[in-house]
Amino acid sequence: MYVTDHGWHTGIVVRQADIPVGLWPTQRDFAGSEYVEVGWGDRNFYLAPQGTLWLALKAAFWSTSVVLHVIAFDGPPHRFFAGREVVALRVSERGFRRLADFVGAAWATDESGEPIPLGPGLYPLSRFSLATGRYFLLRTCNTWTAAALRAAGLPINPTSVVTAGEVMNEARSVGTVIRGP
Repeated sequence: MYVTDHGWHTGIVVRQADIPVGLWPTQRDFAGSEYVEVGWGDRNFYLAPQGTLWLALKAAFWSTSVVLHVIAFDGPPHRFFAGREVVALRVSERGFRRLADFVGAAWATDESGEPIPLGPGLYPLSRFSLATGRYFLLRTCNTWTAAALRAAGLPINPTSVVTAGEVMNEARSVGTVIRGP
């Protein structure tokens, strides 16, 4: 698995084949894609054409809902996210299952148990879905990524992480940089 840095946001990249069958809707929605990246964040900030300081402040203090952004792709993550920092992380099978459960629980679902799509994402093969949880100053997109990594058994403290840079520092301390910033 990998962590990617997108400036304001970080994402978790996994091979689709490693995700337990039926746990994430990506296996159905992006069947045939080798990898998926998942990021979680404030709906208004994430869906905006460009992140701004005002949107970040609004998210930190007045967030109304959260989303998951899922990107599907083939080939090595460092090639797909060229120019972005990518850190490879090794986790046990049990740790990966806990990570998969953590991320799987982040999809908000309708009465029939289906994810709630919100439209196309920021990349050609990507989409936004309604998510669970609450975004605020001390629970950011990057705190969520750190919590997912902690669920996987990595020695990362989500309470000390707010920014993408802090997530990447934590990831670098336990992983291998594939592509630098």
